[in-house]
Amino acid sequence: MTVRFGALTVDWLGHACVRLEGHTGVVIYVDPGPGRHGVLEGHEPGDGDLVVVSHGHHYDPASIRRVAHDETIVVVHEAVDVTDLEHASERPEDLPYEVERVRDDEGFVLGPLDLFTTPAFNDPAGPNTDVDGEPYHPDGTGCGFGITVDGVTVYWPGDTDPFEFHADLEVDLFLAPIGGATTMDRHEAADLAGEMRPDLVLPVRYDLAGERGDDADGVAAVDVDAFVLDVASRGVPVVLDSHPDADQ
Repeated sequence: MTVRFGALTVDWLGHACVRLEGHTGVVIYVDPGPGRHGVLEGHEPGDGDLVVVSHGHHYDPASIRRVAHDETIVVVHEAVDVTDLEHASERPEDLPYEVERVRDDEGFVLGPLDLFTTPAFNDPAGPNTDVDGEPYHPDGTGCGFGITVDGVTVYWPGDTDPFEFHADLEVDLFLAPIGGATTMDRHEAADLAGEMRPDLVLPVRYDLAGERGDDADGVAAVDVDAFVLDVASRGVPVVLDSHPDADQ
């Protein structure tokens, strides 16, 4: 199902992958990987003018190739390093596209698009740590992206816990990660939506319950309907976009 919001069409394609298209025809893909989760498997749209990659877990050269064309710009967080990845061996700079590295605290313009980045990580003192107490996403290893397309600001916070600075962001569409395990859960995302007060919330990243590896069988599927009711009860508009593999 395609969500229409202002001048945008929005499609959640699974996991953290979202396709945005403005009325002028510009197409953006947010985190089209990782291929190991089957995102975009069997699909090669080749229409992405911009691809943004928030961190190494979501960096997948094959998925980028599926959505890109010859003039695509790929924006990748500066910490993505294939020597740390089991699922990818090709460096972003070796892809046949224009590649830009970004920090987690900058704003910039790419053609008709305004973008900004924000920190994305798990608090070492929070719940999203491994058996050794190490955060799944350490500080400095990833970012969130804000992208303004045809006057609509879409915000994807990345794989992150919620932080105070999130509430100060002015965004129109909040792509809320609600899966928990290695990022904020549905309760935290609903609280954050209530603080941010966006014009619309679209939950994503809830189709793969229990991605902690050894704990995978012990993590329950997300009650997305409860999330919708929670957000709506706060007076914030919320919408669902389903895909065939989502557990709803």
